[in-house]
Amino acid sequence: MKPNQLTSVPSHVPASFRRGKALVVDDEHTNRVVLKAMLENANFQVIEAENGATAIELFSREQPDIVFMDIMMPVMDGYEATTKIKAICGNTFVPVIFLTALTDNEVMAAAIQSGGDDFFVKPYNSITLKAKILAMERMRELNNRTHRLLSRMQRDQEIAESLFSDAVTSGNVAMEAIQSVMWSSSTFNGDMLLSEYTLSFDLHVMLGDFTGHGLGAALGALPCSEVFRAMCGKGFSAPEILSSINRKLHSLLPKGMFMAAQYVVVSRNLDFVTVCNCAMPDILIVDGKTGQIKSRVESSSLPLGVSADIDYSTLVKRIPTNPGDRIVLSSDGVARAQNNEGELFGQKRFEQALSKQGDHAPLTSVQSELDDFCKGVAQIDDISLVEIPCLPWIFPQNTIQESPTQPPNPTGCDPMGDQAMERWQYQLKLTGNKLKTVNPVPLIIAQIQELEDIGDHYQSLFTILTELYVNALDHGILNLDSSIKQSPEGFSEYFTEREKRLHELNEGWISFSLDVECSEKIGQINIRIHDSGPGFDIDAVAKPNRDNFHGRGIQLIKELCQSLHFIPPGNQTEAVYAWTETSNNHQSG
Repeated sequence: MKPNQLTSVPSHVPASFRRGKALVVDDEHTNRVVLKAMLENANFQVIEAENGATAIELFSREQPDIVFMDIMMPVMDGYEATTKIKAICGNTFVPVIFLTALTDNEVMAAAIQSGGDDFFVKPYNSITLKAKILAMERMRELNNRTHRLLSRMQRDQEIAESLFSDAVTSGNVAMEAIQSVMWSSSTFNGDMLLSEYTLSFDLHVMLGDFTGHGLGAALGALPCSEVFRAMCGKGFSAPEILSSINRKLHSLLPKGMFMAAQYVVVSRNLDFVTVCNCAMPDILIVDGKTGQIKSRVESSSLPLGVSADIDYSTLVKRIPTNPGDRIVLSSDGVARAQNNEGELFGQKRFEQALSKQGDHAPLTSVQSELDDFCKGVAQIDDISLVEIPCLPWIFPQNTIQESPTQPPNPTGCDPMGDQAMERWQYQLKLTGNKLKTVNPVPLIIAQIQELEDIGDHYQSLFTILTELYVNALDHGILNLDSSIKQSPEGFSEYFTEREKRLHELNEGWISFSLDVECSEKIGQINIRIHDSGPGFDIDAVAKPNRDNFHGRGIQLIKELCQSLHFIPPGNQTEAVYAWTETSNNHQSG
């Protein structure tokens, strides 16, 4: 029989017992005959080749399931032939068993290096042959199972990446101004970056780091991003949003899975940031003039999802900032980044790179240092860096509607459409402990939006109601003095004292009363807020001073409202917000 002729398994052997094709490569005809007979007895079809070059040609054409390879042959030896056959196989496992009469260690090492999987020592023994065939079949099945699992994992990673890009991060805002570096240790970066504006157009940013990677992190990110965006859109505060995300993750995530997070709110006036660090590296605030780190916020909380009962109102910090300052967020993957010698990048090297003076932004310097340090080494953890500039262009422009110069027609007749006005009232009163735990403004805005289509004016109303409520709570109920906020140190002292008094609050009340008149063309909302406090000196609170951290809210309300009155002794406020519609969209007239 010619060496490259395929022999058939005898017809009496059932198909279920047939093992497939075996390629026997040996320049000795006698050796091929003996091994062929043994393989046919083991239910293989057999292909024969007399040298390595012929073996490669047959392997490509016939695609055998197992190869028996002699070492020393003319034209091409077994080492070279095996190397090329393994290259042809790619990820498919086809075992190559070397045929040898030698037991020299160097020969065996060379065979393994070229891609060999086992040895069959001459003279041949049928029992040993069957044992090796069974071992190779088990290896092939294990290899196939591993590849199926890897394919499934890769598919899960692709689904997770799609969820992140389409459902989680696609809604982010201000990303043309926020600089970020997100390097992945696997198929995609499981760290999560979210950004959103509130109704008052403060900017909320959260960097989250889930335990684990892939689909598990993506599934945790979905509810987290939904809560984040929904509550930002309704005007809730950072502690309220963190509390809701924490409860959601605690109820959904399996035990042992959680999310560390850094949360930052940049005020629209750029005069302070609200921050909370939950089991992440320090949040760093870089001075816009010197480039040096001026403040750092260490972790003060467990990761989100570990415990449902965490009061984030006591954990957030408010830090004064100046235009041009930068807030830097980072995952622990930055300090844990390794070079090819196993050395860690470290927090010190990170901060030194961040503070380097030059023409580039701080984050660019860190990225360059990381590139030089890691030099393409695969990392054990995702690396995430975020830089938020405290600059005006991170906020949308011309977003707050101003009140019209003239009020709507007080007779109730719509001069623009001769339509009757619809009137309704809304009242809400918070007492005692509810003042500590409930933010009434999103509730009121939601009620207005439910009853009236007022377009973008809900943003101005949110700002007005928030400022009036904060004044009633801070100065009326808590009896805080705004003049404390005349310096950055006093600013921090003010909010520390505020949290203390709010925590101790057990009595008092604040009531809201809204009288609404609307048609399709015009509308007016009369707002009355009354608190149980002794009142306060509104002139002292509202005195404008560009160098102070207080008084700006009252000035903003005056600009937005048609009228604003504080009734002595200062515990009642009346404001009128009115608008007209001059096009298909609501606009102030």
